[in-house]
Amino acid sequence: MGGVHRGQGRPVSDDTSTMSDDHDADDLGNEVPAPTATAVLEHVVRSIVDDPEAVRVEGQEGRNRVRLEVKVGPGDLGRVIGRRGRTAQSIRTLVRAAAARDGVEVDVDFAD
Repeated sequence: MGGVHRGQGRPVSDDTSTMSDDHDADDLGNEVPAPTATAVLEHVVRSIVDDPEAVRVEGQEGRNRVRLEVKVGPGDLGRVIGRRGRTAQSIRTLVRAAAARDGVEVDVDFAD
């Protein structure tokens, strides 16, 4: 029996897709303050770098915001930042949009 959650405007189905969403959040650990934003950030950065296994994302909650710090392997920081910082800015825009699903605002910082 399908329906719509109040305030969300999304159809509800009887499948187990909501269970997998909860499971994904558990995989990231309970300490991650913005699980959707963190997962999107990790996926995008791992797709760009030469050494995806070296990518680490750490989240810290601050005043009204979550700070996500991305650490990459040696030599990969330039790939993530891009020319004139355009790639980094695009990643930040994408992650901020994903953070809306988490109900938080995020700042993304990149480190070597």
